[in-house]
Amino acid sequence: MSDGVERESMDYDVVIVGAGPAGLAAAIRLKQLAAAAGSEVSVAVLEKGSEVGAHILSGAVIDPKGLAELIPDWKQKGAPLETPVAKDEFLLLGQNGELPLPMFAMPPLMHNHGNYIASLANVCRWLGTEAEALGVEIYPGFAASDLTWRDDGSVKGVIVGVVGVGKDGRHKPDYQPGMEINGKYVFIAEGVRGSLAKVIQAKFHLAEGKEPQKFGIGLKEIWQVPDAAFRPGLVQHTAGWPLDDATGGGSFMYHFGDHYVALGFVVHLNYQNPWISPFDEFQRLKHHPAIRRYLEGGKRIAYGARAVTEGGLQSVPKLTFPGGVLIGCAAGFMNVPRIKGSHNAIKSGMLAAEAGFAALKADAAGHDELAGYGASYRGSWIYRDLYKVRNVKPGLSKFGTALGTVHGAAHMWLNSVGLGFLAPWTLKHGKPDNATLKPKEECRNIDYPKPDGVLTFDRLSSVFISNTNHEEDQPNHLRLRDPATAIAVNLARYDAPEQRYCPAGVYEIVRNDDGSDPRLQINAQNCVHCKTCDIKDPTQNINWVVPEGGGGPNYPNM
Repeated sequence: MSDGVERESMDYDVVIVGAGPAGLAAAIRLKQLAAAAGSEVSVAVLEKGSEVGAHILSGAVIDPKGLAELIPDWKQKGAPLETPVAKDEFLLLGQNGELPLPMFAMPPLMHNHGNYIASLANVCRWLGTEAEALGVEIYPGFAASDLTWRDDGSVKGVIVGVVGVGKDGRHKPDYQPGMEINGKYVFIAEGVRGSLAKVIQAKFHLAEGKEPQKFGIGLKEIWQVPDAAFRPGLVQHTAGWPLDDATGGGSFMYHFGDHYVALGFVVHLNYQNPWISPFDEFQRLKHHPAIRRYLEGGKRIAYGARAVTEGGLQSVPKLTFPGGVLIGCAAGFMNVPRIKGSHNAIKSGMLAAEAGFAALKADAAGHDELAGYGASYRGSWIYRDLYKVRNVKPGLSKFGTALGTVHGAAHMWLNSVGLGFLAPWTLKHGKPDNATLKPKEECRNIDYPKPDGVLTFDRLSSVFISNTNHEEDQPNHLRLRDPATAIAVNLARYDAPEQRYCPAGVYEIVRNDDGSDPRLQINAQNCVHCKTCDIKDPTQNINWVVPEGGGGPNYPNM
């Protein structure tokens, strides 16, 4: 009981919050270890999406290294890594032209030979079936809204399934107080900027002595294109236009499956100009000849967005706390220049499972810290993967896209050929992303073209094809710590940048007919759970918490 409400409870050996690649890998590995030891371990996986995969969005070009360690016969078992990478391209874009960079000049770790283009959502669905076959209990539609605590201050479990609370806080006829799902250990696998991970990191000071976590917003569409435009196995990345040199980011395009093109755009959230709209930059990108030639005659069939972690090695927090661990993107294991994190997420889940199983086997108290996990991470290929690229992101921030790319490439080459000792330093990130905006008067306003409904689209039509849905009569899950700040600070100083950095039309400034009394309107039903507002809000006034379970996007194959 965490909030004074009496609830039923269920107890497990391990409770995992989040059915992404890290959480499912941890569950599978726990069951594998138990089977090998001839013992039993009870594992519950809680997923806020309506089904496993519903909230999963990634590129994705998948490095199968982690999967091969978890399930060596993944090919024979039919894992949906369907399209091997056949060709790599990297382009520097100007407004109307392009400069292809020769792949032989790229650091070896940037090559995608041996990787696969796939839907990470579908990979997670497959991992979910594998986990259930081993006896893992998976509960989709169960949002973990709060933590439960032991008397000694350690994490005991989570509260799930609270439903039937109205916008005004009243209990509706279908009110259910939810349940406590408690475990000897709790694995937090919520993904980027999870609401429980925020509480845990703050309470246990897990980021103390670390660089601030850095983030990007990734926007993605899936197109189905005609034969003439389809290049199975093509992997294309770009940098440059439509972003200026001071704004980091770039695009990806992957051809896979049944004439599918996964097109995405990442904008680093340490941008300075409050007039920037990542969504509209993405739409503008599609008119570039290097992109447009693959989309013309095709049809957009899916859209989504989510934040990605970019801090890398310097920003990985302490991974353990009394009663549990952080795994996957909750810990920030994405390799930024490779735009890959699922291999590291899977491995982190495995390492945590091994530490957890060892503690369970030793009959530990169940609220201690799994120190073995932190030690195994530091000795693992996750650490080495992040170490090799540790200076790429801060270099881009410090030197801009052009010089930063040269700087990052030099560091990656040195590490690739065993000469990393020539560049032993580790750059710092500096400011958190919410502290980088300049006042609106100091920046160039951007006049974005109107969508044409063929290649480019508006936010609301995009949200529609993300299949986003929320129960409307529930408390707002996008909470302002001080409503006055939205006008006195955000609007006055930055022209309410939440109107632009949100990719789903959640935030808008409304006024009376005469233009007076501006106020922030929050259309929470549009939210695609990207967490960008929680990250980029200048005064950290917006707090993203989970809505009722099952709400949010329902991505079919993202």
